Amino acid sequence: MVSWDVVGPRKYGNLIFDVILCITSLVMIAYMFRHLFFTYYALCGASQQRSFSRIFGLYQPSVTVLIPAHNEERVICNLLQRMSQLTYPKEKLEVLVIDDASIDRTGEIADEFAKKYGYVKVIHREDGGIGKSAALNDGIKFSNGEIILTFDADYYPQLDIIEKLVAPFIDPEVGAVQGRVTVLNEEASLVSKIVTLERIGGYRVDQTARDNLVLIPQYGGTVGGFSRQVLEKMGRWDLEMLAEDTDLTIRCVLSGYQVRYVSDAECYEEAVTTWRAYWNQRYRWAKGHMQCATKHLQDVLRTKHLSRLEKAELTLLLNTYFIPILILVGWIAGAAAYLTSDRPMISSYILILSTFTYSTVGNFAPFFEVGVAAYLDKRRHLLWILPALTLPFLLMVFCCTKALIDLMLTRDGKHHWTHTIHDGAGYSGRINESNRKSVHAFDEGRQES
Repeated sequence: MVSWDVVGPRKYGNLIFDVILCITSLVMIAYMFRHLFFTYYALCGASQQRSFSRIFGLYQPSVTVLIPAHNEERVICNLLQRMSQLTYPKEKLEVLVIDDASIDRTGEIADEFAKKYGYVKVIHREDGGIGKSAALNDGIKFSNGEIILTFDADYYPQLDIIEKLVAPFIDPEVGAVQGRVTVLNEEASLVSKIVTLERIGGYRVDQTARDNLVLIPQYGGTVGGFSRQVLEKMGRWDLEMLAEDTDLTIRCVLSGYQVRYVSDAECYEEAVTTWRAYWNQRYRWAKGHMQCATKHLQDVLRTKHLSRLEKAELTLLLNTYFIPILILVGWIAGAAAYLTSDRPMISSYILILSTFTYSTVGNFAPFFEVGVAAYLDKRRHLLWILPALTLPFLLMVFCCTKALIDLMLTRDGKHHWTHTIHDGAGYSGRINESNRKSVHAFDEGRQES
């Protein structure tokens, strides 16, 4: 037995720092290889999935589009006008606007469209504004479609997006689909440019690779939806979950259904343009993702119908918002090791490792992943922004830490939903010239640089 006098407190301290170093390194390496593999496959790999592009427009089930809207008077008109232009047969289309206790003209604008178009309906919720899930659960009660799609109020879809989104549902094993989100107001600010890079990396590489590899694409809560049968089987939206999209993704997979990503089904969004709005949105995502991890991780690891690779991917997906916290722990341990250890060069290595590795794994889109995505997407003009991804990285370290602390302190399960405010910039006459060409190409079902 080794005595305390022989080992000493410094030796125990070094051991603790080494353990933290090993854990941090292994986790970071796992995420690094995950994104490297996704990037390589999106760049060079062939899809192992069945494509439904040949039946776009041929399979036409009845569809309900749910649009939850809380104080969205600046953007709701653009989306509803776009809905009236969709090429999907109107006799099979139902657009249901859920006016979620709005105190502006959102409900009035929606009512005007309902009077003009018979397939547009409006539900006015007086006791609302507490979250998207509650609004959607009320909306589905009044819906009739076989397929339930959701669009956020600030979105602007392709004209044939419904045909593209419903095509995978011809396969009874498909329970959910997700389309691609593209930023409309890219030029509004540095923040919107950063969000553009994140979206490109996430959808052009991550989602594409997951679908091509027969893994599990993520339903993003908008520009996608579910088979009504599957949604009812899962119990609809969970009111306690802030990341209701991730929650539904996991529940869908655990129920034995596939989630498919349709990259051709593109839709514009209005990205946040300020750091405060970015923080509020990412805080909700981080806290909601952590909720999903504590709720589903055990079931994911225990289920028998998922492969080891699928379980590994879902585990990494569920824990992605814990990574910035692990980085913070690494920084603290590295600094402490440097100050107290008799092996400063080795112990301080964690500082270099955490910074370097995080630049490759990133919580939203690693640098190389974003670079490849921008190249594939013909958006090379955005590459000069890559170094600026350091800013959201630093912000997310503290944002995720706060989210975890608040989650542990909130024991009653009631979490405040922070609504993202949209100002309508970038739409209608305010669409800038660079986006005007993209919108025109959008209507033709293709994307231009």
